[in-house]
Amino acid sequence: MVEAQDANEPEDGAERDVTTPWESDQREVLRATFDQDAEAYDRSRPVAPDDVFDEALRLASLAPGSMVVEIGPGTGQATRQLAARGLQVVAVELGPQLAERARRNLAAFPHVDIVTASFETWDPGRARFDAVFACNSFHWIDPVIRFAKAAAVLRAGGHLVVLATPWVIPETADRFWWDVQDDWEAVGLLFDPSTMHPDLILDLAPAVRASGVFEEPTITRRLFEVTFTADGYATNLSTQSGVKELPENARADLVARVHQRVQEHGGRVTAHLLAMLTVARRAENPRP
Repeated sequence: MVEAQDANEPEDGAERDVTTPWESDQREVLRATFDQDAEAYDRSRPVAPDDVFDEALRLASLAPGSMVVEIGPGTGQATRQLAARGLQVVAVELGPQLAERARRNLAAFPHVDIVTASFETWDPGRARFDAVFACNSFHWIDPVIRFAKAAAVLRAGGHLVVLATPWVIPETADRFWWDVQDDWEAVGLLFDPSTMHPDLILDLAPAVRASGVFEEPTITRRLFEVTFTADGYATNLSTQSGVKELPENARADLVARVHQRVQEHGGRVTAHLLAMLTVARRAENPRP
């Protein structure tokens, strides 16, 4: 369920107090669609730089042997980063196709267990963890229980670690990101680059504070770049939730238009992403 966010996706940022039935239903439907694209997902999804994971482990006081539950590993891109640092990982993935590919991708790490389930229904038994980790997946969990369940499966002193990598458009971005909005408008979607400036991306701090079950969070932000070929970006675009909401013909039209634009741009395009890391310690005395 790992999701590199685009302009039309929810963010791992401040939460509203009310979730309508429509929003709940929409979230359930959209998050299940990622399982349809396991192979494309595996090939095209970018991963945050190594030092972002090093920072996550430092802030959460994790070391080789620490036990972590990961929410929505997808095909295991971020899981590999955790496992390579010696963490013991239970990765809870909603999609059976994504989970199976993750098992293959991570077969070299015996200390990784991929569980096919939703985080909401997953039963940890008596196990308690040093950290709950989510990379581009926390916003897909039911907002009524996401913080409470994360806190419930942590040991005393354990940490919630949420990594979001939304796509952003800084002032230095290539002109491509302004021109491509014409392709989005052609299929009935708005793509406003001015709303995607890194400084405008909300973080998760207000929601963590409001939860009452975690202490004051530490937030770090770091820009990074990923360069795509025309084929690679078209594949990535087809897996994004905002695109998945389009009717099939409009979705195919958008992907074809953008693919052609990248080819005319020289065959490559550089995307800008913001690695936004939130780390919060479980509260010793949770607020009701």
